[in-house]
Amino acid sequence: AAPLAAMIPPPPPAHLSMRAEIEWLAGSADNARGVALALSSSLFIGASFIIKKKGLLMSVEKGGSSASAGGFSYLRQPVWWLGMLTMIGGESANFIAYAYAPAILVTPLGAATIAASAVFARFFLGEDMHICGIAGILLCTVGTVVLVRFAPEEAPVTSVEEVWSMAMQPVFRAYVCFVLSFTLALVYGAAPKYGKTHVVVYVAICSMIGSLSVMALRGIGIAAKLTMRGSDQLRKRETLFFILWVGCCIATQMNYLNKALDTFNTTMVSSVYYVFFTVCTVTASMIMYKDWENQTPGSIFWQVVALLVNVAGVHILSGTRDSAPGCRAGLRALLSRRKSEEKPEYTHLCACDDDAEQQQQQQQ
Repeated sequence: AAPLAAMIPPPPPAHLSMRAEIEWLAGSADNARGVALALSSSLFIGASFIIKKKGLLMSVEKGGSSASAGGFSYLRQPVWWLGMLTMIGGESANFIAYAYAPAILVTPLGAATIAASAVFARFFLGEDMHICGIAGILLCTVGTVVLVRFAPEEAPVTSVEEVWSMAMQPVFRAYVCFVLSFTLALVYGAAPKYGKTHVVVYVAICSMIGSLSVMALRGIGIAAKLTMRGSDQLRKRETLFFILWVGCCIATQMNYLNKALDTFNTTMVSSVYYVFFTVCTVTASMIMYKDWENQTPGSIFWQVVALLVNVAGVHILSGTRDSAPGCRAGLRALLSRRKSEEKPEYTHLCACDDDAEQQQQQQQ
């Protein structure tokens, strides 16, 4: 009982202002800024998924080639560019968030993106959201609050050279080599064969490359923060390399994210992307920045619990998207692997085919 009691946080002090309560919940003023920026970023990015999807659909309706077929006609769509600008705004807020809070806190808060995109897709794209999706959104909210409460403190960094030395660690270099090798195998081996039938292929490419971009983004954010405090770090070659690296990573991510959005359901893409991207980014951050090195077992335990709760919420949102209405049907879709239960419209299509065959036989 004593170890369990040690894991339970004390209540907040009385008579705190709203700003002080947020700082108490996040653990520090820097973490509070990072949380606010990350949540704002999630709303913008969630909206950008929907706007870009709308642009892709409009491009195909006007006779353009789809992104999944290798086409780039969507670049002539103003709506797609509006979505791109929205995503840039969200990613900019996310970039600044990494300057104030560790990646293990900022990245899992992307669950708010999933909830926002599911709600926006329901109203603006006409995509269905199952009643169980509400439970998924609530789980994401609970996981976010718990994660913020037990967020780790960022280790002090005084120069961009320190970030560079972290990136040059043998273990992290091995991780980079693994990511690049596996990504190339997916791009040239799996993507041409299975990209249009398995959402994991495109999403895995985005997620693994994205984990590397986040590590560099955090280095750029730290350099910008130190520069604003009087220590010029933006003109150093390490910072310039990080900027170039981020540009290459984002270009790759956008290409394969567009392919995934053009091929699969928006909620499916965003939810699977969240799980893969979070796992890859947390892994990379643990290796490079050693976020858990000075954490207590209780804090690590609750961080893992919060991450699992977020993953469960995201799974419920995506797993019930095509199930029949009602809680029982939603549970069957989550627990059963039978196609007839996961995709009830399949039975309807088969029934239509049977009716068509009967009509043809009668005419003959």
